[in-house]
Amino acid sequence: MAIIVMIFLFGMISFVTNLASPMGDILKFQFGVANWMGTLGVFANFIAYAVMGYPAGNMLQKLGYKKTALIAVTVGFVGVGIQTLSGVAGSFGIYLLGAFISGFSMCLLNTTVNPMLNSLGGGGNKGNQLIQLGGSFNSLAGTAVIILTGILIPSITSAQISDVFPLMYAALAIFAFAFFVILFSKIPEKENVEEKKVEAPSQYGPLSFRHFVLGAVGIFVYVGVEVGVPNVLNKWLQNPDLDVLGLGGAGGAEAIAASVAATYWFLMLVGRLVGAAIGSKISAKAMLGTASCVALLLTLIAIFAPTTTMVDMPVFKNSAEGMFGLVSVPVNAMLLTLVGLCTSVMWGGIFNLAVEGLGKYTEKASGIFMALVCGGGILPLLQNGIVDLNGGTGYLTSYWLIVILLAYLLYYSLIGSKNVNKNIPVD
Repeated sequence: MAIIVMIFLFGMISFVTNLASPMGDILKFQFGVANWMGTLGVFANFIAYAVMGYPAGNMLQKLGYKKTALIAVTVGFVGVGIQTLSGVAGSFGIYLLGAFISGFSMCLLNTTVNPMLNSLGGGGNKGNQLIQLGGSFNSLAGTAVIILTGILIPSITSAQISDVFPLMYAALAIFAFAFFVILFSKIPEKENVEEKKVEAPSQYGPLSFRHFVLGAVGIFVYVGVEVGVPNVLNKWLQNPDLDVLGLGGAGGAEAIAASVAATYWFLMLVGRLVGAAIGSKISAKAMLGTASCVALLLTLIAIFAPTTTMVDMPVFKNSAEGMFGLVSVPVNAMLLTLVGLCTSVMWGGIFNLAVEGLGKYTEKASGIFMALVCGGGILPLLQNGIVDLNGGTGYLTSYWLIVILLAYLLYYSLIGSKNVNKNIPVD
């Protein structure tokens, strides 16, 4: 039951977080702002991790898994509620406040579910396998919210915040339901050894381990890649001035762009299911290294491939023709969508490698880890800024940032993840 509850919470994290990306497009058109300002909703959601990450680790250590999770879903209910009110008021600022508060909730949930799933699996490959399974449900919820947004908003250029009220109501219901599920579930806690309070404070901590420090940076980098790739891809495909889909002003670019973005998240689901299936047989280091290398090659090819080369790509169409179908897109878009297969298994691999051998420092390490998740707001903002610096059309140019980030992840998997501080006591 504990595993089921944690996996359920993994899905909640994605449902609320992934709603911020299509909401960013709504904000862009409703308020007539630049690309980077349309990303401020995502930024507000993720920057909360920087503020709450370390305190969340301390809270987890002091209150335990269950109480921390209950506080998290309560805060999430408030955050989504404020976002809903922003639709009534038609206020950009109120929405950003709600996104920021929701980010606090997502940070607390992430701080709770990752170490617990890793612990329930006994660490190592089994721990990685459980995190990958939780990540699969995370991707399923993320795919669902993108699809539902596409159904509710057939034309993004005329969309309003109020158009996605059904999704916000659903999120509120999910939080309320989760609260009672967690409240009446038995969640195993780590023993709180009171006598340790009389011991002298340790001179060490999570930051004493080089592989953890580099892994925390890896999470900052990874979340930026995961969010940035589909975010900029969606904006590129629906840009009416570029018309990369060759529709000639006939309309429908928004629907196709949303379909491609949903397919990216769907491929993350597929990748995580595969990762969960093979996680106990393949090391986190090998999985992360392979995924980083392939993603790096796909991104480089996408940057240099001619945008005039079109391919038929199977996507979620969300139309009267059916849920699935073929659309004609530039080959660059298809290659970038395939990156989702690679990013799908990175989170579990990085977390598993970074906390390996940390022992009693794992809970605080998880809090620091969560603080660095703010990369999901900062790096896409930077990537969209690169687009704007190139006259608002430098979408593919912005993916050089992704190349640099993926190169770092490859370095971490091959070299940086080695524990060179095994002399530090962790019991």
